Amino acid sequence: MPLDTAEKQKLIETHQVHATDTGSVEVQVAMLSKRISKLSDHLQSNIHDFASRQGLLKMIGKRKRLLSYIKEKDVKKYQDLITKIGIRG
Repeated sequence: MPLDTAEKQKLIETHQVHATDTGSVEVQVAMLSKRISKLSDHLQSNIHDFASRQGLLKMIGKRKRLLSYIKEKDVKKYQDLITKIGIRG
């Protein structure tokens, strides 16, 4: 489930570190989280879509790796991102 341009732009604006930031870890995690939630909703109604389920698991793994990277670098930034996105708790 790809995100449309308006959704991407809104996510980038809310999570960017500086004015021209489009690919920082925070932005990537925010986009992955949005795609994961959309795909989870899709899989609730299409339980036999195994290809999408595999893609979902890959996205969850990538988000987990990115979050562990942020946690290693700056715990405060990690905690702020978790609360801002609304995951883990």
